[in-house]
Amino acid sequence: MPSFVRNLADRLLGVAARGAHALLKSVWFVRRPKTYGAHAVALTPEDRLILVRLRYSPGWRLPGGGRKADEDPRDAALRELREEIGMTAHGEVKFAGELEESVDFKRDTASLVVVRDVEYAPRWSWEVEAITEALIDELPEGLSPITARWLQSVRPWL
Repeated sequence: MPSFVRNLADRLLGVAARGAHALLKSVWFVRRPKTYGAHAVALTPEDRLILVRLRYSPGWRLPGGGRKADEDPRDAALRELREEIGMTAHGEVKFAGELEESVDFKRDTASLVVVRDVEYAPRWSWEVEAITEALIDELPEGLSPITARWLQSVRPWL
């Protein structure tokens, strides 16, 4: 596929994803649902933090997503790493804690999980626009505020 066609398709997908997310936010504004999430502080064997940029939300973020209330946060974080970055292997997995958040009109319990020695092979995703790696003390510009708060809360685990 020619690059200009791929670029156009990526732009259209981004517009559609942001539109769908805006629609969901209007539903959440009315319903105020209780949700659960699992997010991975994924570190490569070189101790570089893996971050993703989603098509529907600004800023660099920790890989992660929703989970069922009774789903183990470690299992959910590993699932999200496989889906979002194409994780192929990992080392130690530690539950780092939970934070109560109010995000997009949802009442969310965000579980944070530290996953070490993550190896991955990125593949195309409708959700993830880009993946980057950074040293924990040299984070990229454009880090989302929620990611900055989460990283500060898990500092003792790193």
